[in-house]
Amino acid sequence: MKKTEMTWRKVTDSDGNDVTEELEVFADIYGLERAASGRYSLLLLYGLYYLSNAGRLNPAKVMEEIKALEGLRQSSCTKPASIFRRNQPLRGLWHKHYLEGGMSSMAINLQKGMRKYGIPCAKRMVEEARESGEERYFSEKDVLSIARDVVEGNWKRLMKESALTGQWIIFARHGGNNYYLCVANHTTGDQKIRDQIDAICVQEFPFLKRILSPPAGAKHDLGNE
Repeated sequence: MKKTEMTWRKVTDSDGNDVTEELEVFADIYGLERAASGRYSLLLLYGLYYLSNAGRLNPAKVMEEIKALEGLRQSSCTKPASIFRRNQPLRGLWHKHYLEGGMSSMAINLQKGMRKYGIPCAKRMVEEARESGEERYFSEKDVLSIARDVVEGNWKRLMKESALTGQWIIFARHGGNNYYLCVANHTTGDQKIRDQIDAICVQEFPFLKRILSPPAGAKHDLGNE
């Protein structure tokens, strides 16, 4: 964030070290400042910085989605942005999925692909055998084709339909603009996310008070969308 636009002046890490300048450089390197100057929270920036340094997140993956939301790149291959409806503490805010790296993210999407598409390659083989009236068995070559269809085929189908899933970028819409608040996992807990937003983001963007439901109405999580 440009110094003239900062609502914060000094940030320290858990060891008390001043990381303000590092955060400014980080925001510039990954294009956050160029994409959404004055419209991203310290909570988002520090979250990206901390998780990146811990090796738990690739900030470029998050920035791909933010740039897509800002119309700075082609549409995303993850699910379209949507408003929270069932998550009472977060109701009124929006979320967009970003695609994590690693086997865990791949496994989640492959499971989704299986539920959504099944194994079209194997289904086609069975139908061809039935139509021929012959008794056929899957060969070693068939197994390789089936495995490829489950992994590569379903992944491409999810990409084509912009249906890949991942973790959340949480943002607000106000005055025709997106205000990016934080990144979060589905397992973080809605109320914990809300508490962080109340503590930091509401101070930076007071209009959030009119968007968010009253804290008293957020007694427990109602499940993630």
